Amino acid sequence: MLYAIQNQIQDQLDAISNSLKAFSMKLTGNSDDAEDLYQDTALRIITNADKYRQGTNFKAWAVTIMRNIFINNYRKKVRRNLIIDQTPNDYYINSGERPIENDGETQVAYKELVEMVDRLPDDFKIPFMMAYQGYKYDEIAEELGSPLGTIKSRIFFARRKLQKMYADATTNLLQEQQRNTKTA
Repeated sequence: MLYAIQNQIQDQLDAISNSLKAFSMKLTGNSDDAEDLYQDTALRIITNADKYRQGTNFKAWAVTIMRNIFINNYRKKVRRNLIIDQTPNDYYINSGERPIENDGETQVAYKELVEMVDRLPDDFKIPFMMAYQGYKYDEIAEELGSPLGTIKSRIFFARRKLQKMYADATTNLLQEQQRNTKTA
């Protein structure tokens, strides 16, 4: 019985194969991918021949199967590509085409910089240090249980506070040097 149904399904599939191939080309936009999609669809139709209800629209059933296979394959492909994070909020983390030398340690004593970071409130220091250690914004948000926007703004404000602290320290240092040269 199943063999007879499969033969009948095969005949109906042969009758609409040109339409299915055209639809697969429309979905994929690539002849190789379209052929693969058509083959996957034909295999699924033949292996599930017992699920086809006689008297229903065979072409609509076949097109639905093809569309579902295409959607599932697309979702798998998107999920696989999520491993490589290309979101704009990680631009600086992922920019590694060429290394950018950070000469901050040569211009400000590293110990002083660490002291400045230590003076930040924990709400700013912890996300800032995690970002400095290479965590992505969404990883920091998940770890700390805070919304992504909150983490971004805390890191931004931590940088601003550090810039101000650095500017103040530099101004104080210059003023002290000027006083020392006047008194000397």
